[in-house]
Amino acid sequence: MRRRFSNCRTRKLTSRVFPDAKAARAFCITLSVSQVAMVGVTMMTVRMSPQFGSIKNAYSKQPRSSQVLTEYQVMQKARAAFASGKTRDVSFRVRQLENLLRMYEENEADLMNALYKDLRKPKPEAKLMEIEVLKSDVRTMIQNCKEWSKPQRVPKTLVTMMDTPVILQDPYGVVLVIGSWNYPVQLSLIPVSGAIAAGNCVIIKPSEIAPASSKLLEELIPRYLDSECFQVVTGGPSTVQELLKQKFDYIFFTGSTNIGKLVREAANKHLTPVTLELGGKSPVYVDESVDMTIAARRIIWGKMVNCGQTCIAPDYVLCNKSTRDRLIDKIREILIEWYGEDPQSSPDLCRIVNVRHFQRLQAMLGGSKIAIGGKVDADDLWIEPTVLIDVKPTDPVMQEEIFGPILPILEVESAYDAIQFINAREKALTIYIFSRSAKTQQAFLEETSCGSVCVNDTMMQFTVEELPFGGVGASGIGAYHGKYSFDTFTHKKSCLIRSFDKMGEALGKDRYPPYTDEKIRRLIFLLKKRQLPSFGFVPYVASFALGVASVILLRYVAKSLGNTSLRQSCHFY
Repeated sequence: MRRRFSNCRTRKLTSRVFPDAKAARAFCITLSVSQVAMVGVTMMTVRMSPQFGSIKNAYSKQPRSSQVLTEYQVMQKARAAFASGKTRDVSFRVRQLENLLRMYEENEADLMNALYKDLRKPKPEAKLMEIEVLKSDVRTMIQNCKEWSKPQRVPKTLVTMMDTPVILQDPYGVVLVIGSWNYPVQLSLIPVSGAIAAGNCVIIKPSEIAPASSKLLEELIPRYLDSECFQVVTGGPSTVQELLKQKFDYIFFTGSTNIGKLVREAANKHLTPVTLELGGKSPVYVDESVDMTIAARRIIWGKMVNCGQTCIAPDYVLCNKSTRDRLIDKIREILIEWYGEDPQSSPDLCRIVNVRHFQRLQAMLGGSKIAIGGKVDADDLWIEPTVLIDVKPTDPVMQEEIFGPILPILEVESAYDAIQFINAREKALTIYIFSRSAKTQQAFLEETSCGSVCVNDTMMQFTVEELPFGGVGASGIGAYHGKYSFDTFTHKKSCLIRSFDKMGEALGKDRYPPYTDEKIRRLIFLLKKRQLPSFGFVPYVASFALGVASVILLRYVAKSLGNTSLRQSCHFY
């Protein structure tokens, strides 16, 4: 606007001074050249000044990319929101959680459409394994947020009998949640509800590999949640890298082990605590005692949900040869029953998320014998449900987590051999045991280390909110779901509140110099850990006493009413 005004004013001036347009243009060109020369002289003067070096350095430190600046601004906005104390108000947290639930309810169709665009996810899977899981999770937070946020009382000792020792539920501050593409809505937002309930501000980074879901969350979150406390940042790997340069108070990441290591490395620079929900090769052991029809259904369902793109999907099967043959026969029957003779046309199977992952899975089909399936269609990102046999530990399919509809079966002679095979590898996110033998079940429970175990089923442990969900070692750090989500985003702040009570001071005065043997003996006596008598029986005794008193009272009332009735009867006659 200023430039247009200046040009307009120049044209008016030259039209009055110069009779023709050609002379006026020549004057303007001369004027422009002189202005450029003046700017050049000015810059030379600045360069020669001693302050130029500091100016140059100051500007060189500024972010070169507007994206970096944006991420910095997002972080500062969240910092200011947390510092305002807004999220410490439990009623504010509950309102935000209620808004989150409303977002799920009012946008269910849009969420399912986004999941279909990203993964061709069938509506039943999208509804049950993403949206309904989110609704259940946020309802749990709404119902329990106030109770969980209360200070936690701890037992007292002789030293603290006059004091108040408590654990405060302190929010970390500004947390970063990095979601995954395989369940792009659920895995981005389940941690968010726990972070909100705990009183944190949250920056959400959905996966760019699921663009429709990422874009939808970017649109919906600001409409339902406080825009200062809860923000969505979209973008690719460079965006994540810039986010990780910021100093967060907690980072929650869901994804592959390799990327998880990079997130942990970045967090270490700021000593930021992390939860890493990773993956790994989750084994399945099957013995000859099982109901093979039920076992095959449960195994193949866990493998084919989301086309195998699930962190807790069965990765490979361990069993003996006779069990393997029975299992393959049942799997072949079940696949035809569920998906028909042409499974590619079935509406109940997803697709591989992108070309890169399709090519990675296609390469795994080489080197092993295909017992079932094996067809691929690159244009449709389709890989048929496939079972591999005669698999060796050195085959390509056994070198990394499969994350697709390919199920290798390896032969072992016994449960002991299976345990040895599992323990020789990285710790799994979960182990599945199919056996009627309590002894076999107990052997796996006691002699293996993993994030979770499910006996005689697959993936169902994920649905139990009361169970923590997380890995160990290469399969992850930390856990969440239900109360564990709240605890993940809560710092347990130890707090001892003392008074100036004379008795308390008398008990602790021996700590002051000058030190003597007698003082030390008294302090040791006070500090010694003792098994104090339990008064847990008191409520039961009180209930029993109340019951006895009630019976006596009722008998007395009944007797009194009976005597009164008798006297009234006598008076009548």
